[in-house]
Amino acid sequence: MHTDAIVIEQPERLSLTRLDLDPAADADVVVAVEWSGISTGTERLLWTGRMPPFPGMGYPLVPGYESVGRVVAAGPAAGVSEGARVFVPGAKCYGAVKGLFGGAASRLVVPGARVVPVPEDLGEKAVLLALAATARHALAGRDGAGDAALPELVVGHGVLGRLIARLVVAMGGAAPVVWERDPTRAAGALGYTVVDPATDARRDYRVICDVSGDGAILDALIGRLAPGGEIVLAGFYEGTVGFDFVPAFLREVRVRVAAEWRPADLAAVLALIAEGRLSLDGLITHRSAVTEAEAAYRTAFGDPTCLKMILDWRARA
Repeated sequence: MHTDAIVIEQPERLSLTRLDLDPAADADVVVAVEWSGISTGTERLLWTGRMPPFPGMGYPLVPGYESVGRVVAAGPAAGVSEGARVFVPGAKCYGAVKGLFGGAASRLVVPGARVVPVPEDLGEKAVLLALAATARHALAGRDGAGDAALPELVVGHGVLGRLIARLVVAMGGAAPVVWERDPTRAAGALGYTVVDPATDARRDYRVICDVSGDGAILDALIGRLAPGGEIVLAGFYEGTVGFDFVPAFLREVRVRVAAEWRPADLAAVLALIAEGRLSLDGLITHRSAVTEAEAAYRTAFGDPTCLKMILDWRARA
């Protein structure tokens, strides 16, 4: 089998390339991709060449961990039915070409245990499930129990920041404050308040969740914490993250790093969506045909009005 895939050949150069697919085994499914998302976190670092050392890193590579499509073939041990619409959090099925994270292609060969059936009515919005699960993981803690203290302040009103704020409300927390300096991103709040940090005088936040990706922000956030407060780092930081020890010492600050989402996070998010408590509306702002992928990547990373860019693969599947 073959597939058309986005291949980042080197920083800031990509192509739509025909690649050989690994043969499907008995436990695999073949997915015809309908839509895939462009991540403005990890994929931006891959695109610019600033990605820190990471397992599987190297060029050329196929990016993408936000894909949705139809199962067009399923092995006898796959555990998924043909015709199902599924979310695919990446793939490694391209032989010598690295899949990091490998979901940006017209067809994928993936273990059936890795894909997640999704409701039909989610449609293209299902590409947001990875970010929604990431947001839930930042709130629920490592064990996924959901009993961690919810943030009162979220830093950043991009897609991840919006999902975290929406999830705080959906999980029964008080509506958080969200910091956003860019006025073009201030709109779109659902049940919470967005402010410019320069106008916020509060200095007793108990939990702050940062999704800015700014490694130099910790000192500013520590100054906004109540004694014993916690900072959750939920963004992806390309360099050293540091802070001045004395203010952190005086407040006995805790810092928690939220990493990759777990299956329990995705299940929890799907349940909240099914119950009508979490909305994914208004987060996909830009769409592009895969034939215009390079322009789409530049827009996703350079246009502040672009919250989430998705690629439409349906003509290629």
